[in-house]
Amino acid sequence: MAREPLTPVVALHLSVDGCPGTLWLKLESHNPHGSVKGRTAVALWEDVADRVDPAHGIIESTSGNLGLALAAVAASHSVPFTAVVDPRSSASLIDAVGALGGRVVVIDRPDGAGGYLLSRLAHIRERLAAEPGLVWPDQYGNPANPAVHTRETAPELWAQTGGRPVSVLVAVSTGGTLAGFRDYVAATRPAWELIGVDVTGSAALGGPAGRRVLSGIGASRPSTFLPGGYRPAVLVPPQEAVSACLWLAESTGVGVGGSSGALIATALRLLRRPTPPTDVACLCPDGADRYLDSVYSASWRERNGMAPVNLAQGVEIVAVEHPPRDPAGGGAAWSAARRAPAPGEHPEQPR
Repeated sequence: MAREPLTPVVALHLSVDGCPGTLWLKLESHNPHGSVKGRTAVALWEDVADRVDPAHGIIESTSGNLGLALAAVAASHSVPFTAVVDPRSSASLIDAVGALGGRVVVIDRPDGAGGYLLSRLAHIRERLAAEPGLVWPDQYGNPANPAVHTRETAPELWAQTGGRPVSVLVAVSTGGTLAGFRDYVAATRPAWELIGVDVTGSAALGGPAGRRVLSGIGASRPSTFLPGGYRPAVLVPPQEAVSACLWLAESTGVGVGGSSGALIATALRLLRRPTPPTDVACLCPDGADRYLDSVYSASWRERNGMAPVNLAQGVEIVAVEHPPRDPAGGGAAWSAARRAPAPGEHPEQPR
């Protein structure tokens, strides 16, 4: 029997320029610790746990979400944790890491590639050289990162969308989630069009690095997990990502983060193609709560030149379908009646 999915899917039934389509939003904010990085944190911990010295603990570079999840995991094992962040990281996330007993180091030295990642990594290498007992799980290169999404996240989405043909959109930062979905598609061959989504100014998929203002998506260097890049891929300007977040919240009451906004902006592009897909699914990494001082702040948008973009012209939301509740157990009865295929076996197509 299939394990119940960790996170729900909300279906938006749309009419886009008169054509029907369904936008599926897999809300990873329902994970433990509030983001898709909750899955990654557990996988990374399981990989390095036997090497961790409780006197030294672990250190990781993070834009925020993984830091919070690792802080919780480390606290549960009474292990010290240091999160290496930068000025774009959410103040609420930094406070939450501290509340869990984690130490936060803010690196404010730009890396010359549009962000702070290379500077954060340089700090970690300096710390490892000075303190050999310290362990770095390395979310940027540890195979445990993509493996958890091949094993867990992608099969959940396949089951929740009923095994139908879907254009699946996955945002890129480390590239681990997209690589995990890529490996799932290669192993099981579902009827998916898998598309990577990044922001302008990001080098994660091999493009030129430039200025970036959104946290949680993009990187200053190519992804280790996707050394040859990835195709098909879409680059989204930050203004479109922010506008998509605001449109979704105002239209449906569903709040998502900046990387999810880039996915939704891409989905609306796809649904306007001459031959649009019937179904588009977005793996939404986190929720609006982590972006109240950025994406959802009018003053932040004004400071960063985030003039609104009208993405919703010709878009009508016909219905919003939330997953039903299970009255017997009070838990979520997600649409996972079909057994999700494991890597190495092929999904049965719907009749």
